[in-house]
Amino acid sequence: MAKRQSLIRHCSLFSLDPVPTIYSRLRYFHVQQDIHDIDNKLIATLCNSNRATQPNGGESPTPPPAAARHTLRSLQPESQEMITSLDLSSFFHARAFSGRAFPSPFSSCTVCCSTGNSSTVVVPSAVSGLESPERKAVRLGLPSKGRMADETLNLLKNCQLSVRQLNPRQYIADIPQLSNLEVWFQRPKDIVRKIKSGDLDLGIVGYDIVCECGEGSNDLIVVHEALGFGACRLSIAIPQYGIFEKIHSLYELSKMPQWTKERPLRVESGFSYLGQKFFKERGFEHVKFQRSEGALEAYPAMGTTDAILDLVSSGTTLRENNLKEIEGGVVLESQAVLVASRRSLNMRKGALEITHEMLERLEAHLRAIGVVTVVANMRGNSAEEVAERVLSQPSLSGLQGPTISPVFCKRDGKVVVDFFAIVICVPQKELYKSVQQLRSVGGSGVLVSDLTYIFEEETPRWRRLLSELGL
Repeated sequence: MAKRQSLIRHCSLFSLDPVPTIYSRLRYFHVQQDIHDIDNKLIATLCNSNRATQPNGGESPTPPPAAARHTLRSLQPESQEMITSLDLSSFFHARAFSGRAFPSPFSSCTVCCSTGNSSTVVVPSAVSGLESPERKAVRLGLPSKGRMADETLNLLKNCQLSVRQLNPRQYIADIPQLSNLEVWFQRPKDIVRKIKSGDLDLGIVGYDIVCECGEGSNDLIVVHEALGFGACRLSIAIPQYGIFEKIHSLYELSKMPQWTKERPLRVESGFSYLGQKFFKERGFEHVKFQRSEGALEAYPAMGTTDAILDLVSSGTTLRENNLKEIEGGVVLESQAVLVASRRSLNMRKGALEITHEMLERLEAHLRAIGVVTVVANMRGNSAEEVAERVLSQPSLSGLQGPTISPVFCKRDGKVVVDFFAIVICVPQKELYKSVQQLRSVGGSGVLVSDLTYIFEEETPRWRRLLSELGL
């Protein structure tokens, strides 16, 4: 806090401009009252044109006097609400302008204090758009880095919802196909927390993160629970050696006499909420959670913990560190999910419509994965005759049945029908068998193409969401 206070040099309005960023990290303090009620000295600092002429003829803001700096200190969390920090260093390519007066009156302002340099900017919320109840855009949070981030972007791209990021260092982007939508890149845990706080409306994260950081919040709704990537399980692992050598189940672990009030079972994990809830429900009386992030497999060998609770995919890392999973020790199965704020879906204009389109595209694309369209021509006297031949083969029934249509050609000046076109959808793994069966009943000129979407009459998850919202 003292460091942040010491960095305050000047206050000015900024406008978005593609020039080098002036911050490395911003902290936001939202003042929930009219600025004129805060402090007259602060008003003078914020609204007056404090200018100093430079030798080159330019202008720069004059640092406020000590009294004014003290009034800025009065805006610290003891006297107002502190908003969780956002990593927006690359989004705000901003230039500070001195001598710009704020619109007056306005209902709130945001004090932005950089922890990376001495610049401080105070911006009306109506201008900054941050934490403003009047914000218009719907916000979607996506993972900012790692495999989860890459797979999320790939999925959206395959759904023809490509994320447009003008600069790879920026933390904000958009999806041109979805108007009025902002994409914010954040850590998965921060995505869930910001959905809970109302800073984000939607997010794509692992189900494990939703359960851990959501902490049973009724505001969080899992809109799509199976996006098809990031599959893992949150599981308990113990050493393969020592006192655990003959322990193979959670029940056996709970009955070990070593665990007492003075010497509880020590569990290393980054999932303290889920872990404590799980052990309590399983009847463990003496458990101590030690919170850690990353490389948990090393702690049992160091002697600092007895067990770990971590995400497991293949289990290879556990085995290579002489650890083992135990029967009954899986807390939950997880994969990437689309999660939303109940409050936003009910109250944020456009949020429900954007969610509907995203859900439709996601479901239709995921349904189309592994399915191809096969088109072939076949001689026949009628569509019914061709249909009988096609349906005599077990792999040619398609989704509901083959589509058969006449192929018109001109012979001797007359339009005739000698061929019929057959269109069917088949699983990709059965493609070759389907082609062979088509040939066996007279099919030729076989064309194969991938599918992007398979839209059903109505999206089941959409009906479920409307029911959840009481709509």
